Amino acid sequence: MTKLRLAIVGAGPAGIYAADILLKHERPFDVSIDLFEQLPAPYGLVRYGVAPDHPRIKGIINALREVLDSGDIRIFGNVRYGVDITLDDLKRHYNAVIFSTGAIRDAELSIPGIDAHGSYGAADFVSWYDGHPDVPRTWPLEASSVAVIGNGNVALDVARMLVKHPEDLLPTEVPDNVYQGLLASPVTDVHVFGRRGPMQVKFTPLELRELGELRDVDMIVHEEDFDYDEASRRAIESNKQITVIDRIFTQWRQRETGQASRRLHLHFYAKPLEVVKDADGRVAAFRYERTEPDGQGGVRGTGEIREVAVQALYRAVGYFGSPLDGIPFDERHGVIPNHEGQVLADDNSVMPGVYATGWIKRGPVGLIGHTKSDAMETIQHLVTDQASWWNPAEPDEQAVVDLLQSRGVLWTDLEGWHRLDAHELALGAPHGRERIKVVPRDEMIRISRD
Repeated sequence: MTKLRLAIVGAGPAGIYAADILLKHERPFDVSIDLFEQLPAPYGLVRYGVAPDHPRIKGIINALREVLDSGDIRIFGNVRYGVDITLDDLKRHYNAVIFSTGAIRDAELSIPGIDAHGSYGAADFVSWYDGHPDVPRTWPLEASSVAVIGNGNVALDVARMLVKHPEDLLPTEVPDNVYQGLLASPVTDVHVFGRRGPMQVKFTPLELRELGELRDVDMIVHEEDFDYDEASRRAIESNKQITVIDRIFTQWRQRETGQASRRLHLHFYAKPLEVVKDADGRVAAFRYERTEPDGQGGVRGTGEIREVAVQALYRAVGYFGSPLDGIPFDERHGVIPNHEGQVLADDNSVMPGVYATGWIKRGPVGLIGHTKSDAMETIQHLVTDQASWWNPAEPDEQAVVDLLQSRGVLWTDLEGWHRLDAHELALGAPHGRERIKVVPRDEMIRISRD
């Protein structure tokens, strides 16, 4: 019986789901799977892309952990593809590789002034407040008034983390350096701007409802944004999620405001035009054009220009993938070119043995659960492509261990993750907290490697 030696690069949900689906898939061969992850800990954006006050979403880690703990998968953490292990190495030791490296960069927002001091990408801020080991320990929280550009869940996460009182984060796994940073923030007002109307937002109802539950924070909405056109009314009538979102906004519109010490303002029909700089090149204001429904489900400009004074700005207009050594990359869409997960060469032919899944395959769209069906499609091709797999010269499982040792790579394994996990939980227990994340990479490695 043939044995498939499979490498998966990226140990977030997409990679772990792909491994699990393959193990459960009906197939005429045995499987041996190695997961390679550049961070010392697994779970990708579930650990480093979901706000710490979202324990319900982080509960997906329990399901991912079950897959890793099944004993059928090896994990090599703190291993950088293209540096510690290359495509040639993978071809020498495996029959195929699946890239599930996600999308962790911020998409661009090309407007004048976006390069101002105090203008940030949301992804970098998310990495900071989630304790990513490769970002600085401090963040410049010096603004009393902040703009967040975007109408998706990441924009709401960023706005909520900025405006929420830090002590309300203490029961969560928020890192200590993040708590101390937020504690010193002078913020009083956070403004969220979206180009379209309130019934065209990309928020989920749960995310939106949570905003209204923040302690000592007024929700500020503007009546001019709720003169619905026919398309919005149809959306409310036909889509349950939009119905709930409309209900939430209706409740907020009826609330009294003015007593809270902080305010979260939602601005709709606002097309970004410019980040206004002061004489020192710092963010001074956000300038936008007021839009209106165009009758076709989109919006058009009205010519009315508005400006809101702010001292910092975050763009949350989407994530973007990063290129990988030796693998084709679509610079326009930030993905690996592929046909249903089969990676395509520059001449549009299928590259034997190379596959993709998750956001690096389809772009940063959909919730975490969508990666399951995505991985299923990729795995189906992998299984049926048996005739075109690589023929590795050194397929023995010990060979890749010897390779990493010879290069001095301080990799972490599953037992190491269990040690780090237990350590973080123990750090949090005396303080009544879920966990306290270990942030420095070298400390994560030291604990993991015992």
